[in-house]
Amino acid sequence: MRTLLKLTLIVAGIGLLGSCTSVRVLSDYERSANFGEYQTYAFYKTGIDKAQISDLDKKRILRAIEAEMNARGMVKSENPDLLVSIFTTEKERVNVYNNNFGWGWGWGPYWGGAGWWGPGMWGPNVSTRTEGALYIDLIDARKKELVWQGRGTGTLGSGQNIEKKEARIREFVSRILSQYPPDALVAN
Repeated sequence: MRTLLKLTLIVAGIGLLGSCTSVRVLSDYERSANFGEYQTYAFYKTGIDKAQISDLDKKRILRAIEAEMNARGMVKSENPDLLVSIFTTEKERVNVYNNNFGWGWGWGPYWGGAGWWGPGMWGPNVSTRTEGALYIDLIDARKKELVWQGRGTGTLGSGQNIEKKEARIREFVSRILSQYPPDALVAN
């Protein structure tokens, strides 16, 4: 019975850690767009300048987008088929956990005390984390119309070193652009 309880706790802990690190992705597109025609791209400076993140993070995101677009055979151009823009959002999530395990009186160094685990283990625990979203917009340069939008949502690391931060940004961008172009519409 003890082994089963330990195994259940380990599996639950791994699941919780996995859910904190994953990037959830959604995309939407204009059904009438012919994605097979889009071969070149450029960054839409006006839109990118409005993104409310540091200039360093903008550069990281744009480098990651450039690498992904180039890997898909797209070419950066002065006369592009697509304009690429980004924007971001973030929100603070607060989680409250009740640690009152209910093991009863007497489990501790003194009768009716905080328990063997020490002070603080019997009350609620509060944790916060920042969840952010990165949107990548692809705009038909000729028509000036949005034709594809991808969004990646996930937990942003706080206090990460530069390498981890860059890896997290590359993960966001790669996961988002994995849905471009929409498979069913390439053959139009």
